[in-house]
Amino acid sequence: MFYSSSRFRKQFKKSPKKIYLAAFDRLVVLEKSEFDVVLNSHKLSGKYAGYRSINITGDIRIVYKRVPNGFYLVAIGTHSELYKK
Repeated sequence: MFYSSSRFRKQFKKSPKKIYLAAFDRLVVLEKSEFDVVLNSHKLSGKYAGYRSINITGDIRIVYKRVPNGFYLVAIGTHSELYKK
């Protein structure tokens, strides 16, 4: 099951259709196997310490956290948008 922040929902709605569809595909994979190699799931540090990231396309990422009944989706965007200081 997925839960999402208002930030994620706003960013997701504004995503181009190609990104929107690719994200849906990757979320299906995430739900079945969090550590599937195609996701490149990895721990984050800094302001996202305690969260993980998965790859949607070459530069688009979703930041998420595992919660008791699923996944909490925090943000979606390019690497530079998400990790800028």
